Amino acid sequence: MNKVVKNAEEAVKDIPDDAVLMLGGFGLCGIPENCISALIKKGVKGLTCISNNAGVDDFGIGLMLKTRQVKKMVSSYVGENAEFERQLLSGELEVELVPQGTLAERIRAGGAGIPLFATPTGYGTEVAEGKETREMHGKMYVMEQWLKADFAIVKAWKGDTLGNLVYKGTARNFNPMMATAGKITIAEVEELVEPGELDPNMIHTPGIYVQRIFKGVNYEKRIEQRTVTKI
Repeated sequence: MNKVVKNAEEAVKDIPDDAVLMLGGFGLCGIPENCISALIKKGVKGLTCISNNAGVDDFGIGLMLKTRQVKKMVSSYVGENAEFERQLLSGELEVELVPQGTLAERIRAGGAGIPLFATPTGYGTEVAEGKETREMHGKMYVMEQWLKADFAIVKAWKGDTLGNLVYKGTARNFNPMMATAGKITIAEVEELVEPGELDPNMIHTPGIYVQRIFKGVNYEKRIEQRTVTKI
């Protein structure tokens, strides 16, 4: 099976309107910049986007919000995006806010085939409204469901043509678990190498989870907020 595609446009060409997408990254670190740009160019709409955050107003998923391509966001942290806030308050955007650890575990559960799990996080708050709760071992738990996607779109530091992926630093927060939870997983990488060039002990996502891979270009790697010490 040849998993290598030419570019982001080819990788996302069959993503339809109303698809459920997972988009990797933490803040603006490790986000699939090329695929986001290709989705905007493609003009696909009605998307449900599962992502730790919604980018910022002029970068990341924030760009897709501006073009009104996103119908629903399933996220944890959204405080950097004024357009997200505006669409939420105006009722233009459906939003499911999920505690960050719960979001990570729901995605991991989707990839592991675990449809339901228990967590104490959110019990007694709005997070638990409409959800089953159980008492176990003298403590109350909220029953949370897995998250899965039609397409999981991730970004890695290195990958080989078989789809094996290596992430760097903070990019490991959500990308590896999302790569396991999509019906089709698309990976964009900074370096694309031949099989055997990656140390097997360093591979974070085995290639069996990845259906498409390509070498990305022109990564901006923007920082949300830069804080420096005055000299």
